[in-house]
Amino acid sequence: MNESEQSENTANTNNQTAADDTSIIEEYLPIDEHVEEVSEDGKQVRRKGIFLLPNLFTSAALFAGFYAIINAINGDFAAAGLAIFFGQLLDGVDGRVARMTNTQSKFGQEFDSLSDMVTFGVAPAIIVFMWCLSDLGKLGWAVAFIYVASAAIRLARFNAQAESTDNRFFTGLASPPAATLVASSVWLGYDLGFTAENMPFVMVLAMALLTSAVGFLMVMNVRYHSFKGIDFSSRVSVAALFIFLLLLVLIASNPPTVLFILAASYACSGPLASLWQKLAGQSKEEGQPKEEGQPEEKV
Repeated sequence: MNESEQSENTANTNNQTAADDTSIIEEYLPIDEHVEEVSEDGKQVRRKGIFLLPNLFTSAALFAGFYAIINAINGDFAAAGLAIFFGQLLDGVDGRVARMTNTQSKFGQEFDSLSDMVTFGVAPAIIVFMWCLSDLGKLGWAVAFIYVASAAIRLARFNAQAESTDNRFFTGLASPPAATLVASSVWLGYDLGFTAENMPFVMVLAMALLTSAVGFLMVMNVRYHSFKGIDFSSRVSVAALFIFLLLLVLIASNPPTVLFILAASYACSGPLASLWQKLAGQSKEEGQPKEEGQPEEKV
């Protein structure tokens, strides 16, 4: 028996073992197996099961959002903000892992979207509501709901336009940095010693305006850089590694302040870039020479 035949027999044995294990799980767990149609060599093929690796990262991001909600209810807003930050990191990893390992699937896309809704939609709204918006009564939960609804609309629009838009840009502020901005602002205020008992009413109103503004940015037709064009497998200069390490040190030294500055800067980058393009376009139009034969306006 040659080496290729041995490899083929080993692969068949492993596949059979995996199939036997799946049959045992299906026998004792009353859960319907997921069946999905995929395209292989131009043909639609039905495949059973899901890819484990990317969905593990998505599950971890979902757990981070749930953990943030629990800590917000218990009044530990520092742990809640940190959980949102880790949820954003995990959310950025699961898609890249799926693309690198060729384990993308429709199930993974839907699971990721639902996870994002909990971690970056519901959790930040509960965090800011439990910290200060509850003092505003009905207005407070209305503001929190505006944020949740905006996140839902943002995710639904992203899913509907995912295959027809330029992946180098987002339309509207993405939900992960939006959640980081809201959660880090709460974390920063909590770290400075502000609680529901000693918080000035003006600060409560400011947080309500911030939460509403972030929700509005998620549904605005403003472009943001997605940074999906960055190739982490390519060679870079040593300076790039140094900048990355410096960023890690800054975040570790004062997480709420640095995360708030980074998230706020990114949130403002979209409207500022759009305004700059409009002003540059108007200046260009005003600087164009008039066509020949066109009469000049009399003053």
